[in-house]
Amino acid sequence: MSELILHHYPPSPVSEKVRAGLGIKKATWRSCEQNRLPDRPELFVLTGGYRRIPVLQIGADIYCDTMVILTELNDRIPEPTLFPNNGAGLPYALGRWTDVELFGSAVRAAFAPAVESLPEALVADRARLYLGPTGDFRKEAADMPHTLAQLRAQLGWIDTRLSTGRKFMLADEPGYPDLLIWHIIWFVRGRYGDADVFLSEFPMIEAWEARMRDIGHGTSTDISMADALAVAKATDPAMPESADPRDPQGLTPGMNVTVAPTTDSGDPEVAGKVHAVSRDRIVLKRETAEAGAVCVHFPRVGYRVTIV
Repeated sequence: MSELILHHYPPSPVSEKVRAGLGIKKATWRSCEQNRLPDRPELFVLTGGYRRIPVLQIGADIYCDTMVILTELNDRIPEPTLFPNNGAGLPYALGRWTDVELFGSAVRAAFAPAVESLPEALVADRARLYLGPTGDFRKEAADMPHTLAQLRAQLGWIDTRLSTGRKFMLADEPGYPDLLIWHIIWFVRGRYGDADVFLSEFPMIEAWEARMRDIGHGTSTDISMADALAVAKATDPAMPESADPRDPQGLTPGMNVTVAPTTDSGDPEVAGKVHAVSRDRIVLKRETAEAGAVCVHFPRVGYRVTIV
């Protein structure tokens, strides 16, 4: 297997989800640190303009969105599994709650009270990304009691789940659901000014939090963006071409399409030719002078594929 290259930046909570997954797998990986704001022209060469972080690169295969990243990671490093106690399937549905409702509450709690102390460009970018085109963290600051009430209730569900006697969400071993929740607790703990008091109501979460922290991030060494591009150019994509005769959109290899998140977040569309399509994934093939031919992988859920 080619080296795992994670394109990320340290304060990114969504990157922390994947870094902890690499820790569960005890993986060895390369760390390619990116800008906090989406002025990442070299990374865009690989992704076709996909602006979100993290991105996983394995040779000339580029994985966008943590659902695809963690699935690929689990397929390539089967043990220890991210689905202990026969827990496959349902955690993906759980991710729709944690990534939208729970993370949305956490983002408001982290950003809104600190909005005046943050760089304006960062505030504007994250407001559009997480709150939509009319989002305004300054207005959210006035609504903090409501936000905290929403977040508190959801954390209560998690605390109750952890009171069943298991060390982690599915079993005594950590798995996919733990990653879905861990990066949000990590984010709130690090960014919400009153987090210590707020989270003290949830002793089971705090004990679980310590166990998750002990997992670490595996073993990483740095790699430059230039070297990551060179890896892609020197490698052929490993993903074979494939079709899905049941695909509701009638997508077939060779079609010109665009892919973009279904949320109105201002994300650019990624254009390419369909290389592989399945119930769960769409893979576009793209070619540039800098990186050669690459395959860019997206999940179907949460993304719209448009035939052009």
